[in-house]
Amino acid sequence: MGNRGMEDLIPLVNRLQDALSSVGQSCGLHLPQIAVVGGQSAGKSSVLENFVGRDFLPRGSGIVTRRPLILQLLNSDAEYGEFFHCKGKKFTDFEEIRKEIETETCRLTGSNKGISSVPISLRIYSPHVLNLTLVDLPGITKVPVGDQPADIEYQIRDMIMQYICKENCLILGVTPANTDLANSDALKLAKDVDPQGQRTIGVITKLDLMDQGTDAREILENRLLPLRRGYIGVVNRSQKDIDGKKDIKAALESEKNFFLSHPAYKHMAERMGTPYLQRILNQQLTNHIRDMLPAFRSHLQSELVALNKEAEEYRQYKPDDPARRTKTLLQIVQLLAVDFEKLIEGSGDKVDTVSLSGGARINKIFHERFPYELVKIESDARKQRQEINYAIRNINGVRTGLFTPDMAFETIVKKKISSLKGPCIKCIDMVCQELITTVYQCISKLSSFPKLRDETERIVITEIREKESKCRDQVLLLIDIQLAYINTKHEDFVGFTNVQQVHNQNNGKTLIGMAQNQGVVHPSSRIVIRKGWLTISNIGIMKGGAREYWFILSAESLSWFKDEEEKEKKYMLPLDNLKLRDVEKGFMSSKFAFAIFNTELRNVYKDYKCLELACNSQEDLDSWKASLLRAGVYPEKVDGQGNGPEYFTDPQLERQVEIICNLVDSYMSIIHKTIRDLMPKTIMHLMINSVKEFISSELLAQLYALGECSALMDESPEQQQHREEVLRKHAALKEALTVVGEISMSTCTTPLPPPVDSSWIQSTSFPKNVVTVGKPVSRGHAPPVPRVTHTGPKASSDSFHQPVGRYNRTTTSVPRRQPPAIPSVK
Repeated sequence: MGNRGMEDLIPLVNRLQDALSSVGQSCGLHLPQIAVVGGQSAGKSSVLENFVGRDFLPRGSGIVTRRPLILQLLNSDAEYGEFFHCKGKKFTDFEEIRKEIETETCRLTGSNKGISSVPISLRIYSPHVLNLTLVDLPGITKVPVGDQPADIEYQIRDMIMQYICKENCLILGVTPANTDLANSDALKLAKDVDPQGQRTIGVITKLDLMDQGTDAREILENRLLPLRRGYIGVVNRSQKDIDGKKDIKAALESEKNFFLSHPAYKHMAERMGTPYLQRILNQQLTNHIRDMLPAFRSHLQSELVALNKEAEEYRQYKPDDPARRTKTLLQIVQLLAVDFEKLIEGSGDKVDTVSLSGGARINKIFHERFPYELVKIESDARKQRQEINYAIRNINGVRTGLFTPDMAFETIVKKKISSLKGPCIKCIDMVCQELITTVYQCISKLSSFPKLRDETERIVITEIREKESKCRDQVLLLIDIQLAYINTKHEDFVGFTNVQQVHNQNNGKTLIGMAQNQGVVHPSSRIVIRKGWLTISNIGIMKGGAREYWFILSAESLSWFKDEEEKEKKYMLPLDNLKLRDVEKGFMSSKFAFAIFNTELRNVYKDYKCLELACNSQEDLDSWKASLLRAGVYPEKVDGQGNGPEYFTDPQLERQVEIICNLVDSYMSIIHKTIRDLMPKTIMHLMINSVKEFISSELLAQLYALGECSALMDESPEQQQHREEVLRKHAALKEALTVVGEISMSTCTTPLPPPVDSSWIQSTSFPKNVVTVGKPVSRGHAPPVPRVTHTGPKASSDSFHQPVGRYNRTTTSVPRRQPPAIPSVK
C-alpha cells in the first residue's frame, strides 16, 4: 500500500485545499480524488457508507443526492465528522451528520427535487477508514420529477463531466448487477473522458438480487464486457436491512460470507467486497500521488517562490505603527501621481491593446470629436444665403443699397462665432469626464485603504471640477475676444477685392470633378485618407444582402474592394455633393452605422438613393466620420423651420449675397483654424497639466490637512483577510514541501493492467455531421478527448468549478438545452 510518508501526504493536501478555498483561491495543485458515478439508486451511497462503517447519508426514493458531496476520509484514533461550512464544530453523532447534509442541501436546492453543483465538503475521521477523497455525485436520471427542470438529465451529466474530465480524478463506475451492463450510463460517461480506461474502475452492486440461475462471473472475471482495471463486486444492505437497522459491520460480514459461499464467486472472494474495494482505491490514490510527485513538488515550489516576498512583507507588517502608516501613505500618493502621468502621457509600463484609455482618448477628442462637432453646427449654404439676404435687406430698410453693406458681414460672422461656444463647452466636458475616468482607474489600486481611497477621490475630482470651471471661463473669453474685433486685415482673409478669385477656385474644383468623370485622375484624388472594413447594410437579400468590403477613402472618392489585397474593385463613388447622416442602431444589431447620400437626390450606388455603412464599434464610427469630414463630406443639416429655397428677383442683391457668403466662409475658416489650435492648448494648460501638478505636489498636503492621517490608513476587512490567508497559504506550502521532501520515491506501486477491447461500451450518441473536439464522431465509438496536461500554476485543484461546454446535438424531449460535452480542461 505504499510507505507512511506517502499516506501522510493526502491529509496535508486536504488541509492545503481548505486553506486556499476559504479565500476562493487555488494554488494550482491537483488534489487526487475519486468520483462515484452511477445511475439513480445504483447503490453509490451505500458503498460510501460501507467504507465509513456508519449510516450518515440521506436515504429515500428517487433522487436523494442533489449536491456533490466531497467526502474526505482520514484515518484517526477518534471518530467524528466536520463540515467545511461549520468550521470548528465536531459531529460525533452520525445521525446529526445526515440531518446536516439534508439541511445544507435544501438550503440551496429547496425542499423539492432540484439540484445544485455547489459541493458540500465533509471530512470524516475514523480508525476504520483508509485515507481517501471521494465525490458522491447525483445519480443519473432520465425523467424529471417534482419541480425539476425538463433538462435535469443534462444538468446532472453536465455536473458529472466537470469532475471526471480531470486527469487527477479516478472514476468509480457503479452499475447494478440486475441491469444491462452494456447500457450502463456510468461506463458510457467514463468512456467519453477516459477512452483508454486508465482511470476507470467498475463496481458491480446488488449481486444478491440477480435472478436465480444467473450470475455475473464472466463480468467480474473481466472476460465479458472487459475494462482495463476490471470490476469489483460488492453486496450492499437491502432496503429491508436498512429499515431494520442492520449494522454495517454485520452487513460486511454477510457480504464476505456471500462471496465465500456462492459457487460462481468463491474462487475470487478475496478480490471482491467492500474492504478490498477500499484498499484498491487507496492504492490507486497512492499510485497517482507517486506518479505526479515531481510535478507536485514543482508546483509547490513555484507557488512558494511567488508568495515569498509578499509573505515576508506581511510577516513584518505592523498595522498600528504610525511610522509605517506615514511611509505607506507617502508611497501610495507618489505611485498615484506616477500612474496618472503615465496614463495621460502614454508611457505606461502595461500598454492596453484592447481599447483606448487616458491620453489616447483625450487626443481623439481633440483631433476627431471636436472638429466634427464644429462642422455639425455649420448651417448649409442655402440657409446661410437666406440669412445674408434678410440681413442686407433689413440693413437697407426702405432704401435700395448701391453697395454691399459691411454690417451684414459682421452680423453673420458674429452669429457664427457665438455658435462655437457649444462645441467648445462640450469638448471641455468630454475631456473632464476622461480625466475623472483616469482618476478612477488609478485609485482603484487603493482598495486596501477604503477611507484613503474615498478622500483621494473626493479631493482630486473636486480639483478637476474647479479646473474645468476655470478652463470653461477661459474658452468663453477666447470666443468673446474673437467677437470683440473682426479683423478684416488678416493675411489669410480673402477680402472684398479678392472675392472673384474665390469664384475661380470653386469653378476650378468643378472642372476637376468633370475631368475625373471623363477619366482624368487629378493628383489630389490619389491621397488616401483612410482604409478599413465596412459593411454595406442596406442591400436587399435578393441582391446579395449585407456584405463586408475593404473601403478606401481618398480626397476625391470612396472606393471598395472585395478584400484588403485591393485587386478586385467593386465600385468607386465620387465625393461630389455627398453628405452623411446618422442611422439609428437596430434593436437586434450590434453594428454602428451611418449613411451617405447625394444632395441632388441622385442615386449613390446602383439604384440606391443612400448607402448605409456599418462598423463594429462607436470608436470606428467616430473615426470614419472624422475621415469623411477631412475629405469634404459633411453631416446633414436639419432645418427645423422647414424654409424652402430663396429665389432672388434682384440681380444686384443676389451678387451682394454671394460676395458676403464668400467673405463669411473665408473669415470663419480662419476662426475655425484658430479655435481648433487654441482649444487643445488651453485645455492642456488649464486642466490636464494643472491636475497632474496638483496630484504630484498638492494632494499629500491636502490629505495631511484633514488631520486624520492615521484613520486614513485603516485597512479594509478584505485586505486583513487577504494578509491572513497569504500567511496561512505560505505556511501550508512550506509544510507540504517539507513532507514531500521526506517521501521516498521507491514507493511500492501496482503497474497499470494492459489495454483491453472496450468497444462494447457505446458512447453517447450524436447526430450525423456533428464535429466534436475537432473530429467527426460516429455512433458506437468514444469521441476523442483532449488530454489534461499539468502546466504549472494554471492547473487547478478547483477546476471542477469551471463552466462546461456542450455538444451541439438536438433532442426531441428537451429542446431548450443541449446535452453536456467533454470540457476542454486547460
